[in-house]
Amino acid sequence: MSSKAIYPGTFDPITLGHVNILEKASKLFDTIILAVADYTGKQNLFSLEERERLCAEAVSHLPNVEVATFEGLSVDFARSRDCRVMIRGLRAVSDFEYELSLALTNTKLDPGIETIFLVPSLRYMYLSSSLIRQLAELGSELKDFVPETVAKALLEKLKDG
Repeated sequence: MSSKAIYPGTFDPITLGHVNILEKASKLFDTIILAVADYTGKQNLFSLEERERLCAEAVSHLPNVEVATFEGLSVDFARSRDCRVMIRGLRAVSDFEYELSLALTNTKLDPGIETIFLVPSLRYMYLSSSLIRQLAELGSELKDFVPETVAKALLEKLKDG
């Protein structure tokens, strides 16, 4: 039996921390679906199509990771793709409360879906997409935080905006 999991999120933008979680998960599962959420509840810098493209470029070195977009609840998307495992990343204790409440809510919505928490490598523990956007707005070097294609896209987006 093959194993499949989804890693849902906004990925606005995808960071090296996200990629690190996917690299770890790709060793645990036959297939990982990087699920880019349409609805995020916040103002996005990148459109859904841009986020999908940037994610695909960032994970092109991982043959068992596919990128897909979805609308609605992540549990509904997981069910539609026959996934019973959802991957979530934990960086710090501050993430735990939110991620635990999300996992418990998802279990209530679909008791057949399990959430697995993965921790990024120490060098990526502090990274967040919102931090990356702030650094980009302030003109910081981004090569240690995001894939090169994402850094270029951020610079272009902020130059145009």
